[in-house]
Amino acid sequence: MTNATTTGSHAGSPGHTGPLPAHVDVLVVGAGFAGLATAIGLAEDGRDFLVVDKGDSVGGTWRDNTYPGAACDVPSQLYSFSFAPNDWSRSFSAQPEIKAYLDGVAERSGVLDRFRFGTSVDHAEWDASVARWKVRTSAGELSADVLVSGAGGLSEPKLPDIEGIDAFGGEIFHSARWNHDVDLAGKRIAVIGTGASAIQIVPELQKVAGHLDVYQRTAPWVMPRHDRTYPAFERLALRAVPGLQKLYRTAIYWGRETYVPAFTVAPDIAKPAELLAKANIRKAIDDPELRRKVTPDFKFGCKRVLISNAYYPALAADNTELVTDRIARITPTGVVTADGTEREIDVLVVATGFHTTDQPIAHHIVGREGRSLADTWAESGMQAYRGTTIAGFPNLFQVVGPNTGLGHSSMVFIIESQVAYIRDALRVMARNSYAAIEPRPDAQDAWNHSLHRRMGRTVWSTGGCASWYLDEHGRNTTLWPRSTFNFRLGLSRFDTRAYRVTGPVPEPTTPSGPTPGTPTEREVVPA
Repeated sequence: MTNATTTGSHAGSPGHTGPLPAHVDVLVVGAGFAGLATAIGLAEDGRDFLVVDKGDSVGGTWRDNTYPGAACDVPSQLYSFSFAPNDWSRSFSAQPEIKAYLDGVAERSGVLDRFRFGTSVDHAEWDASVARWKVRTSAGELSADVLVSGAGGLSEPKLPDIEGIDAFGGEIFHSARWNHDVDLAGKRIAVIGTGASAIQIVPELQKVAGHLDVYQRTAPWVMPRHDRTYPAFERLALRAVPGLQKLYRTAIYWGRETYVPAFTVAPDIAKPAELLAKANIRKAIDDPELRRKVTPDFKFGCKRVLISNAYYPALAADNTELVTDRIARITPTGVVTADGTEREIDVLVVATGFHTTDQPIAHHIVGREGRSLADTWAESGMQAYRGTTIAGFPNLFQVVGPNTGLGHSSMVFIIESQVAYIRDALRVMARNSYAAIEPRPDAQDAWNHSLHRRMGRTVWSTGGCASWYLDEHGRNTTLWPRSTFNFRLGLSRFDTRAYRVTGPVPEPTTPSGPTPGTPTEREVVPA
């Protein structure tokens, strides 16, 4: 892909304006890392495409999550495109720098004129008679030969189902929809949740709050954050010395891959890390009762491992109370726990994550049999073939689909692997005049059977926790249970024999010939 470097903040182009085209070869949904990587790849291949996003710019989760303290927990050199190195200011980048990076990559790559912002996909349905997706958006209707969903699993906030939450009289907002107009200084603030966003938010709120209540359902494992600002000489060397930035990236990548066995095959390997996490608690917290409350009762890695140097000190501060009693209800003025205690507050911050095992986009996509993707997945949980294609949904590709998430490394690596697979699939389709492809049910079933057999021995299944990785069926449909290089190897080329293919839509011929508009099906049988 094109080297598209950036060194600063870019406002970016407003994108495509005017009426939507009647038809595009490829319609991409989402303008985050996934949608941007797809667009750049399609542009390099000379494809006709359009990217739509309900937001006002590129960035996805890094556009939407602007809460105080928002930052990445994957090293900057790895949490970036391999084809677009960047002059990062520190080893773990904050949200503004990541957003500026994505703006810069989009601008330099020259694809923004094919992005349509402020546009949501309301309905997409496969029309077998013409082998196309018929799509209805908030900006009008169009059709596409191929639909690529890059909406991601961290795009739609998940609100807690708590009695009375709608009646709260103060300020209330989700961490991913932060209200920067609210003055928090001296206020009584409550934060619900202790996940990845919350441990970044809590230290920032503790600095300004009159009083801060943190409501914890399950204590997370929190490791020290080994973050540092790159000194000027190091940044200069990374820019000027050929191959140095690539060496940094490669070293970080393989260092992260050494974590894989502890998550996937031998959880006891992580015992030293668990001891380090407990030392992190002892270093920051003197109160034995508070130490007990923040010490997890499950194996290290069963839930997402978090990194912070400021979270525990914030909990130990005089103006903070960690509440572990179950929330019973919310009143117009406060939060009531199961023991009957009501704690009055002015501001309620909801940091309860996203719809990861029930992707909202799935409710708007209808496949070959007239069923939505959401209904299809409701029966047995989210599943796909290689995390990218889905039986019954021809010419649909998902970037960051089922079982592509990671507990140790960068999702950008996964995204680039999937985009390469999609590009190869489109080349195969063009070369062989295929109008439609979809994974064979037996291939998809075999893929998922093997995946979940491996999942059974991971710490996510054996570690004794309940996490957002699991769906309502108790299946982990979120994470990838092997190494990332194994994932990339599996998607290194489009494996046509795992697919049901449909020939070109024939042109009208004679009364005795094919029915106009009806695809001719051709099976590719595995050897």
